[in-house]
Amino acid sequence: MKTIYTREEFEKLRVDAAAEMAADSDLAEVALDVLVRADQHYWLHQTTWFGEPVLQLPQDLLALQEIIFNTRPRFVIEVGAAWGGSLLFYSTLMDALGGERVIAIDIYIPEDLKERIGSFGKVSDRITWVNGSSIEQSTIDQIKAIVGDSRETLVVLDSNHAHDHVLQELRLYSSLVGEGYYLVCADTIVEAIPEQKHRPRPWGPGNNPRTALDQFIKEDDGFEVDHRLENKLLFTCQPGGYLRRRKV
Repeated sequence: MKTIYTREEFEKLRVDAAAEMAADSDLAEVALDVLVRADQHYWLHQTTWFGEPVLQLPQDLLALQEIIFNTRPRFVIEVGAAWGGSLLFYSTLMDALGGERVIAIDIYIPEDLKERIGSFGKVSDRITWVNGSSIEQSTIDQIKAIVGDSRETLVVLDSNHAHDHVLQELRLYSSLVGEGYYLVCADTIVEAIPEQKHRPRPWGPGNNPRTALDQFIKEDDGFEVDHRLENKLLFTCQPGGYLRRRKV
């Protein structure tokens, strides 16, 4: 006979099953191998939103969706705009759920990118571009001028992945995140994967977002990893990187 669950019972089943999955070290090893092998074929680059590339795994996008749904940030700050699809993703959610502005920070923002991302009507209207280094004081000043005293902010750090750069970003942008809101340190997976010969980068094991995050956590105990969120993902580029500001 088919079991009928209440919504509360089904939620408990999901949470318990996700915790068991996260504790399965053999499965985690297989998942990491799949991710590393698939990266040889640019799996990470295959996701789009409104036709524009999003350099995130679908699982991580759904995690960000859950964060935005649960916290309803007034502002989303993405450091590292890349192809801009993620900006449209955040703005679409904020259009449905409420929210004032999506702020994109990058050192290189070509005009044709701004034109493409700006062609989606009211979804595009919520996006503000900040052209400059994420760690320069002039950039920080522009961000603070936009968000004002609000700390109802989601910050996603996804630019230069070298240890020193990410550590500076963590120190600078963490102050913009209020109680219960999230600071996401992207691509912590770099610490767990071999050097990428097909995509050479100045970062790799020992010098990456995870090493920066580990140091930051030692300096600042104001954040906690959202393990309940991470447990359900299996495939993620942000292991340990979904940080929630502790409530005091």
